[in-house]
Amino acid sequence: MDETDENWYSSEIATFGDRLAAAREHSGMSPQNLAKRLGVKQSTIRGWEADTNEPRANRLSMLAGLLNVSVMWLLTGEGEGVGTPRAERNVPEEIRDILIDIRTLRATLKDTTEKLSELEKRLIERLNS
Repeated sequence: MDETDENWYSSEIATFGDRLAAAREHSGMSPQNLAKRLGVKQSTIRGWEADTNEPRANRLSMLAGLLNVSVMWLLTGEGEGVGTPRAERNVPEEIRDILIDIRTLRATLKDTTEKLSELEKRLIERLNS
């Protein structure tokens, strides 16, 4: 495993949803199958994988167990998880660098969007007070 394999799902490059989708795919489960085993709707799984929602602690623990990864890996990319997707291993290095840059930018955009939402919320609270 090279350095890129170790960092492929790090918090700087991947989101919770990226790691959840990778672990689900690695386990061979469909979103529908995972939803059924967790007792949630398929749309809930889609929301988690799209990073529009997050599971509660009890569901997070169940996810980790069902997908054979650690809770810490799902949250941060550190610990027991899955390796770089096989399809990505065969991509030329310069293309992999671009893919990593795209994933990093997506994670940055998510953080920026959350920060923007928080600022907007604070502004509205001040306007209403």
